[in-house]
Amino acid sequence: MLMGGYHIAVVGATGAAGTELLRVLEKRSFPVASLRPIGSARSVGKSVQFCGDSIPVEKLDAGSFEKIDIAFFSAGGDVSRSYVPIACQADAIAIDKSSAFRMDPHVPLVIPEINAEDVKLHRGVIANPNCTTTVMLMALYPLHKIFRVHRVFAATYQAVSGSGTRGVEELTRQMKTWAEDQESCSRRPAGDAKEAAFYQPGSTPPATASDLATVFPHPIAFNLLPHVDSFLESGYTKEEVKMQDETRKIMHLPELRISATCVRVPVYRAHSVAVTAEFERPTSVEQAREVLSKAPGLELVDEPHSNHYPMPLNVAGKDTCQVGRVRLDCALENGLSFWVSGDQLLKGAALNAVQIAELL
Repeated sequence: MLMGGYHIAVVGATGAAGTELLRVLEKRSFPVASLRPIGSARSVGKSVQFCGDSIPVEKLDAGSFEKIDIAFFSAGGDVSRSYVPIACQADAIAIDKSSAFRMDPHVPLVIPEINAEDVKLHRGVIANPNCTTTVMLMALYPLHKIFRVHRVFAATYQAVSGSGTRGVEELTRQMKTWAEDQESCSRRPAGDAKEAAFYQPGSTPPATASDLATVFPHPIAFNLLPHVDSFLESGYTKEEVKMQDETRKIMHLPELRISATCVRVPVYRAHSVAVTAEFERPTSVEQAREVLSKAPGLELVDEPHSNHYPMPLNVAGKDTCQVGRVRLDCALENGLSFWVSGDQLLKGAALNAVQIAELL
């Protein structure tokens, strides 16, 4: 165990985001004097690995934050709403991944590469933005500083791990079922009229396919779901509204107009966003590329004629986001279109949270 530094608690330490956060703390040599991994009752008895030690998971309760300096919350909004105030009462600084406090006017919503100075405004709680918002803004904000963004249209391509471990397991299970069905078809005698059970081209997926969908409302394997989070009366989803509201807050642009369509895709890890932005000032591809190539935490990968552009496979596990397909938009005056990909478990969650702690 590292000695010296801060006494750290991680709520949701055994989940996908919590596990990633522990890895980031260790990788970045964050000064940890002691670590308290915290989980639900079903996690008690498990252990987490940190800096060569196996540390038992403690049950979350009212006394979990005694003598804690920084408490990371990665266990969902309900847990955060109940226990972040308790952590603050114990004089811990809470860094919360959930959406519970993001739009509270007294809670900074921070991406360190964009609005690090907002950390100074905290009253014990700092919110980590939605992972898709973070990935988009890593590319949009540097352009805004030069061209001044006026409005934004975005379509997201969000990996199943954004729904946690259960989302990953569901895609894996459906892929396995499809593979087994294909193998069964290949063994049938020639002329057998029985169709494959799962996603036969031109056919409707049978009941067995729908039975496999428990995390998502429909099968996700070989499919796209224009549905992330629940729908609102406006026709937008909560995820799409988060992208609008959080972008406005982080960029200090309360009147910025943003329209997003959020889509779940059969990718295990890393979110991507197709962005079209209209700016107040004249734009050029050359200047945009120069700006993006120098932006912190961002890598320009923009050689489409050589088939080089950002892809989830290439950013999974990477701290930096990648941006490419930069081009003048043909429908908007002073418009740019681009494609950005980033690991939502890292820059979209764990890494961003640790970077906030480093600012402290």
